[in-house]
Amino acid sequence: MHSLAQEIQGFSKNRLKKQSTRVTTVTGRTLLEKRSDGAEGEEEQVEELEEEGGCGFVEDTSLDLQVGVVRPFLLLASQDAAHDIDTMQRFKVSHVLNVAYGVTNLFPDQVVYKTLQILDLPETDLSSHLEECGSFIDQAKEQGGVVMVHCNAGVSRSSSIVIGYLMLREGLSFDDAYNQVKLARPSVRPNPGFYQQLQNYKP
Repeated sequence: MHSLAQEIQGFSKNRLKKQSTRVTTVTGRTLLEKRSDGAEGEEEQVEELEEEGGCGFVEDTSLDLQVGVVRPFLLLASQDAAHDIDTMQRFKVSHVLNVAYGVTNLFPDQVVYKTLQILDLPETDLSSHLEECGSFIDQAKEQGGVVMVHCNAGVSRSSSIVIGYLMLREGLSFDDAYNQVKLARPSVRPNPGFYQQLQNYKP
């Protein structure tokens, strides 16, 4: 029976499988790194792969069609759901509040849109938009409609607007509003600046 020390002493790097690693740089270049043992020790080879449309990050191509039902008239979603007509029809969406930056409205003949291009930055003044957004949601509610609030990922801006709406119109505390929205769509996460603004918000 060998001791651990004997196992370590008898170990050879030659028994390791050769590995290659695919790397995407911040500029979108895709590299293939290969490590091997050469005559003068360990050698590293880097080969650049030619690929279409590098992003500089790992692109998530899966669709997020999960819709959070905060109130029967108030939904929270990502742009994927807002761009999927089957999802829109299933939830009987009549109005869309688009708070993303640079995201187009695809169904203007079928849905009433309001677009506010809000940047998802901590220093953005979110509270200055809450009354305008609240009025649009109220308008849809009074007409018996259903509003879908969305931004790119449905995580920060749109969730912050919905939390603010519940505080503004229903008098909920930040914690109660946040918990109800989180329950409807667990992925929500207002950026630190929005979180702080909503905690301090006094409608």
